[in-house]
Amino acid sequence: MDRRRFEQLVRRAIEDLPPAFLERMDNVDVVVGDWASREQLIGSGLSEDDLLLGLYEGIPLPDRYDYNLVLPDKITLFQRAIESICDTEDEVVYEVRATVIHEVAHHFGIDDQALHDMGID
Repeated sequence: MDRRRFEQLVRRAIEDLPPAFLERMDNVDVVVGDWASREQLIGSGLSEDDLLLGLYEGIPLPDRYDYNLVLPDKITLFQRAIESICDTEDEVVYEVRATVIHEVAHHFGIDDQALHDMGID
């Protein structure tokens, strides 16, 4: 899939979020990369052999205090990683949506265990 099409899927997944979430997504950049870097994997507690589909980097909303004049939080979706686990475009669409939801949840302070408990892995 070319980058432009993948970015369209990411944009659509973000636009499909509930308005109440979108209103609180200011100062968040969403970008697309190919693969997570070694540093991103290790920083996420993963080994260099692990696969990372998306990554939230920033200060979750509940942890913010005196939050002024700071660089944006960043959500990265890793296109090649997502494509590597998908066989069809429909599967890519599904994984992009699921990854966006997962990383946005981290922005709102929801950790992996809470996501798992909610059935969102």
